[in-house]
Amino acid sequence: MINSAEPGCPVCRSFGARRFLSLPGQDYWACETCEARFLDPSQRLGLEAERRHYGHHQNDPDDPQYRLFLSKGFVPMCEKLAPGSKGLDFGCGPGPALAAMFSEAGHHVALYDPCFAPDTAPLQRHYDFITCTEVVEHLHDPFKAFDCFCHMLKPGGLLGVMTCFQTDDDRFEHWHYRKEPTHVVFFRDTTFRCVADRMVWRCEVPSKDVVIMQKPV
Repeated sequence: MINSAEPGCPVCRSFGARRFLSLPGQDYWACETCEARFLDPSQRLGLEAERRHYGHHQNDPDDPQYRLFLSKGFVPMCEKLAPGSKGLDFGCGPGPALAAMFSEAGHHVALYDPCFAPDTAPLQRHYDFITCTEVVEHLHDPFKAFDCFCHMLKPGGLLGVMTCFQTDDDRFEHWHYRKEPTHVVFFRDTTFRCVADRMVWRCEVPSKDVVIMQKPV
């Protein structure tokens, strides 16, 4: 059963979420403000369990199919970047293919991942762009993460996010993305526009599952 105490939304921190779906050991809420769906915070995996699960991820930076997948976000970002821009691949994973793609395009990319590139020094710098690919759905506190992105981005800087948009409540229970045990927050187009409104950023959705935001100059 879903806890009787309503949790605040991890994306916008508003209260007013409604009970959405109850499954064995997994209870979900729907935020009425930003339309995110999220797992009850009390049911998230612990840090060590998450680390063990991430250890099974295999992202080959030379895999052409993986690069084709990443190109959905890479191409529209590159079209907006000045030559030689400096970026951060936040949540780069075990095979930072996206960083390699940007480097090959002439940009300079730092890496951060709490499991695979845990040095926090890159989080103290400022960037022309930040990429966050297949990451936001894992975050326990995306509200705080977006604030950190804002601090790290230079004026006019770009944030590129890729995540599978949640669009159909009727299919949520059997949705493959929900079944991934480390996925705890599910975003919609509306969710990202709500984030952008709070940050006073521009927001563009060049294609499904891809968002590009721009910090004001």
